[in-house]
Amino acid sequence: MRIVYSRSSTAPQSLLRQRHILTEAGLLVRTGGVAEGFHPATGVLLFEDPATTSKIPALERPAFARIAAAAHPGDTLTVSELFRLCRDLVDIHAVRDWCQARGVVLRVLSGPLSNFHDLAANDATTALIINVIIAVGQFQRDLQNELTAEGIAAAEAEGRYRGRPPALTGARLEKVRSEFRDQGTSIAALARTHGVSRAAVRTALAELLPNQPVPPPRSE
Repeated sequence: MRIVYSRSSTAPQSLLRQRHILTEAGLLVRTGGVAEGFHPATGVLLFEDPATTSKIPALERPAFARIAAAAHPGDTLTVSELFRLCRDLVDIHAVRDWCQARGVVLRVLSGPLSNFHDLAANDATTALIINVIIAVGQFQRDLQNELTAEGIAAAEAEGRYRGRPPALTGARLEKVRSEFRDQGTSIAALARTHGVSRAAVRTALAELLPNQPVPPPRSE
């Protein structure tokens, strides 16, 4: 069985790019729509984690629990890009160990690791190359975060930085509050429906959540 996994960090960040890569690889078809589950035209079992931060380890995400229930020895787990599955060395090694324990092949379709037939292979060369590439990628992200933080600090010192505007305002804000208060809609569902992060929903619901401090008024 060929198992495919996709993930997006936030609700507005669509899965279209990943689906395009998967379609080009023959794992999905261009017509008929895309949904989680079995795709008889390609023999692929698709699992997706929309609006799921990479800070959650891969093995702890909701879709991976469903993958674990469906995977069998000899299956291939495929992702369009490695960072959709793992962000750091700890996570990739956890997934490699998981695949090795179950006899599942791990493949990536794009990026510097796309030439490997099985990223879960238990050999020194594969492990070394993965360690180097993931470490370099982590360094680049850390450096970018450091530069961003320095830029924000400089802008704040000059009085030019006020942060992001609230994601939910006006009628949308009231609608979110109403759906939470009157219909009992979960924070995750509200984030997906309104195309915002869960943090934005929590901020909008601050006054309605137990033990949640009300955020201070925004300065103009």
